[in-house]
Amino acid sequence: MHRSAPRLTRILACAAVPVMLVVAGCSSDSGDGKPEGSASASPTPEAKKTPEVAPAKFTKLPDPCESIARKTIKDLVPGAKSGAAGRSSDAGSRGSCSWNGLDDNGVKGSQYRWLDVSFLRYDSDATLAVSGEQRAKDNYAKEVAKTQATEGAKDVKSSPAPGIGDEATTINYTLKKTGENFTYAVVVARTENGLVTLTYNGTGYAGAKNPSSGDLTKDALKAAKEAVASVAEANK
Repeated sequence: MHRSAPRLTRILACAAVPVMLVVAGCSSDSGDGKPEGSASASPTPEAKKTPEVAPAKFTKLPDPCESIARKTIKDLVPGAKSGAAGRSSDAGSRGSCSWNGLDDNGVKGSQYRWLDVSFLRYDSDATLAVSGEQRAKDNYAKEVAKTQATEGAKDVKSSPAPGIGDEATTINYTLKKTGENFTYAVVVARTENGLVTLTYNGTGYAGAKNPSSGDLTKDALKAAKEAVASVAEANK
């Protein structure tokens, strides 16, 4: 009987307080404050981890109009003045520049040349789990295919261009425009996460012979090497 006295005293004390307090403080003898049979809180699920993607190596692009040496421009495009920069809403990701000139030899005819270089830079995309380098690889293949399918192009030939960036292709073809047959040499090159496309073409006017595909290609490859090298130089 003496053992049950403390318990009886507690029950009587609880009976004297409001019902809400009784439920909170007197419904259990365990003293842990948890209702009997209550389940533990479910563990919070871990947030999904974003896949790790290698950062893009190149974060800048060169000034397109300064990417090819002035001497090279002078040799490839006779009479060319300063390059004409293409419009770009994001100079850090895309840019271009072109030059054109006419070597007028009077009754012996004239030689016209046009040179264009364009740059594209790709950042890594963590949401798509793809690196800038892989994006450049994918677009390199698309650019080569696009050039090979140039509307109106004839005698299209492609060949690897080793020694220029990580991979490069030369595409040669002829194209008639403004009543003249133009000879083209296009070099598409990838360097890490950057893509460079150099287009060089020309024609002869007033009876002058058209430039040979071999000569144009040799000059185009020289200019393309300089343009590709300028990307790494801009990121030093």
